[in-house]
Amino acid sequence: MNIRDFKQDLLNKLYEPYKNCVQCPLGSLGRTHVVFGEGDANAQLMFVGEGPGREEDKQGRPFIGRAGQLLTKTLLSLNIARNEVYITNVVKCRPPHNRNPEPIESTTCKNLLLFNQIKIIKPTIIITLGAIALHAFFQKPLKISQERGKIHRLNSLKLMPTFHPAYILRNPAALSFFIDDLKTAIENI
Repeated sequence: MNIRDFKQDLLNKLYEPYKNCVQCPLGSLGRTHVVFGEGDANAQLMFVGEGPGREEDKQGRPFIGRAGQLLTKTLLSLNIARNEVYITNVVKCRPPHNRNPEPIESTTCKNLLLFNQIKIIKPTIIITLGAIALHAFFQKPLKISQERGKIHRLNSLKLMPTFHPAYILRNPAALSFFIDDLKTAIENI
């Protein structure tokens, strides 16, 4: 078994007990699917967003709505296929009405799944998409507008915050910053 298949097997075993997770309030607030993540289990580049939206909840896949389509298109413009990276979220269940995850929801999901995903995949760099994902790692108030594009160290992890693709959809002028940030991350692999 090659390393990619081995890591995918570990991810599958991690996910199995949580397919119907009710460890935090999100598990009983009307979600359709637990959205664990997808992509290359041996990826050097990992994207972490906030939580699944409506389309992601329906299909059980991360970043497939309009914001995800922008992410995929931007990656392709940099000659990176979506299946070459790993994409996930801090919380794996859709918060009602796309509200921000509550601290108990984020903490529970990070400890049960996200940090274990990172241990298995061992990405070279993690790109946090938006302020919620940034705060999930640093647990202190940081402004995405000031931290985006900078490489941060958190223990043995290299993290680089950038704007969430949904923000880019609402603020198209920020697309060039988003592209520059992805280029910086790629250069640091």
